[in-house]
Amino acid sequence: MLDFAIFAVTFLLILVGAVLYLYPASRQASGIPGMTPTDEKDGNLPDIVTSGSLHEFLVNLHEKYGPVVSFWFGRRLVVSVGSVDLLKQHINPNRTSDPFEMMLKSLLRYQSGLSGDAGESHLRKKLYENGVTKSLQSNFAVIQKLSEELLAKWLSFPESQHVPLCQHMLGFAMKSVTQTAMGSSFEDDREVIQFRRNHDAIWAEIGKGFLDGSLDKSMTRKKLYEDALMEMESVLKKVTKERRGRSFNRHVFIDSLLQGNLSDKQILEDTMIFSLAGCVITANLCTWAVYFLTTSEEVQQNLYKEVDRVLGKGPLTHEKIEQLRYCRQVLCETVRTAKLTPIAARLQELEGRIDQHIIPKEVGQSWELKLALSSWLILFFAILKFPLSWRRGALCPITVKARLFLQHILHQDDSLSLIFVQFSLEPKRCSSPFLCEETILEP
Repeated sequence: MLDFAIFAVTFLLILVGAVLYLYPASRQASGIPGMTPTDEKDGNLPDIVTSGSLHEFLVNLHEKYGPVVSFWFGRRLVVSVGSVDLLKQHINPNRTSDPFEMMLKSLLRYQSGLSGDAGESHLRKKLYENGVTKSLQSNFAVIQKLSEELLAKWLSFPESQHVPLCQHMLGFAMKSVTQTAMGSSFEDDREVIQFRRNHDAIWAEIGKGFLDGSLDKSMTRKKLYEDALMEMESVLKKVTKERRGRSFNRHVFIDSLLQGNLSDKQILEDTMIFSLAGCVITANLCTWAVYFLTTSEEVQQNLYKEVDRVLGKGPLTHEKIEQLRYCRQVLCETVRTAKLTPIAARLQELEGRIDQHIIPKEVGQSWELKLALSSWLILFFAILKFPLSWRRGALCPITVKARLFLQHILHQDDSLSLIFVQFSLEPKRCSSPFLCEETILEP
């Protein structure tokens, strides 16, 4: 009986300890002030809903707890930083990788490039940058042709007719990115339409179904998502097989990956990320840039004068685009001001520091386990409601001021790098400004 009693008490203590550990409210955010979860599975999602929006929720949270706060997004702990000074101090362990790419890979359960090897990450980053540059230059005529087709379509509309800008820009981005990334097989509109269906099905879940756990609760949604992802991967594998070891008139992004020392799995995953992210970011940047142009006659006039001076009546070329510094300022300001990505957070894999707080590295070997239990998100929230952080009028996030970037464009002054923070992650630059510049210039 004594042995049984000892066993029972020991088991009870272990059970209580496990419950306390697994229940989110019992876990502290490394001493970072903030809210404990109000629901075991949903965390503080009910509080966000009650506040009306994530923005209002964060405003109230920072007003109550200060510039660094924590809350629970489902079972995922989120740290929100509401101070530019603290943002400057933040050490980013993932600096060799693009945070949006990291986040997207984690949501797709992809693991290539996430090993934490800084040397490998640097080499792959250079491979991608060179691949993007070479692909854009090689496909200049293709992008120009697509731009001219879009312009002709707009000119055919009556002046009073509404232009569905978002829809048209997404269509343009789909055609441009797929042909630049994977080649002439996507000159067929049927291929592009099918790609868009799968693309939309995947993006419908990214940033929502994964983060709030609702995807796993609906077998219909989950099957639709998995089928779309599988079909896209099948197309990418087919393109990879067709282009491997062969020479084509136009160089595309996947050719650069094939020339690198990458496995088939890495090529598949990286092409998928490039295609998914490239379409969304290109479409959003072009949409917001054109929209902002329609709201500012001053910017329109300045841009027109520069285009007329540099281009004249001659053709648009890559060399001339490089001379359009004011146009580059407009795009940089659009990157700062607009929301280009649907996910505004960074997955923190390694240990980092914010002020006196230490963000511990993730634990667990399984990537799925880390996503479910111990992933950290860093959300930089330094907008609108923090006048001290944005005390310079030039940094007002709802005002587009292209001249803000004059010093940076002319002198490449990194002192202005924080201006590129946008309202989510870290200093950001468009991964393909050349494509977006041409889109804006053609219309």
